[in-house]
Amino acid sequence: QVQLLESGGELVQAGGSLRLACAASGRTFSLLNAGWFRQAPGEERECVAAISSSSSDIWYAASVRGRFTINRDNAKNTVYLQMNSLKPEDTAVYYCAARYGDFDVRSAAYGYWGQGTQVTVSS
Repeated sequence: QVQLLESGGELVQAGGSLRLACAASGRTFSLLNAGWFRQAPGEERECVAAISSSSSDIWYAASVRGRFTINRDNAKNTVYLQMNSLKPEDTAVYYCAARYGDFDVRSAAYGYWGQGTQVTVSS
């Protein structure tokens, strides 16, 4: 069983930065692919960044590429999302997710989810 706990979401002004963290329980974290997803009110959940278990594969949504950076520390069982140059349209609940198996960016492919952390970007 894998449990995920996000932290770091808060209210920030446009142009600012935030770093989200996702702490995972369990001894198999290093085998898990991980992703950061977000969901704004009335919109579908979308993947913004994903990273493979060994960090050899990394993917970003076009809307965040160049502004967001995903990385992980397997020794600390933690995945991070550094968000720079934040925009009001980045406002959403951000979720951490994990899965075994192939690298994937579809939300339906992920079986383990955190509870989410709110990111609000004011204009």
